[in-house]
Amino acid sequence: MTALSGNQKRKMKSASRLYAVQALFQMEQSSQPLDKVRQEFLEFRFGEEQIEGEELIDGDIPLFSKLLEQAVSYQAKIDQMTDRALVAKWPIARIDPTLRALFRAAGAELVAMETPPKVVIVEYLDVAAAFFPDGKEAKFVNAVLDHMAREAKPEAF
Repeated sequence: MTALSGNQKRKMKSASRLYAVQALFQMEQSSQPLDKVRQEFLEFRFGEEQIEGEELIDGDIPLFSKLLEQAVSYQAKIDQMTDRALVAKWPIARIDPTLRALFRAAGAELVAMETPPKVVIVEYLDVAAAFFPDGKEAKFVNAVLDHMAREAKPEAF
């Protein structure tokens, strides 16, 4: 077994974040439990996504699992943080379900993990670009994540 390069490890983590957003979206849309969705992703989806035309490495399974678990565990707190970051006329229930899943995955990293806020923001902006290639959502996602990061980890700013 060969050691992974730093670039390969980064790609694995990025893939896991993308998969986590997809899994959280699927959980919400289908009302399937975390364990069932996680197992489906591990069996059928890891290594199937492509970004910029190249196949991703399977993904960082521990990161993927932790993102799902923390997003579910802290969902109420994360949703409240997201609501505070949104304009009053746009509560979290009214935003696109893909963005809701993205904010929950990012919120899990901000609330329950040691990932630096700037890394979380950059990574999830990339995830947003994968789902919304026209780029219209980028400023919105950046603003919401910045607000959430400042609330979750004010010491980092």
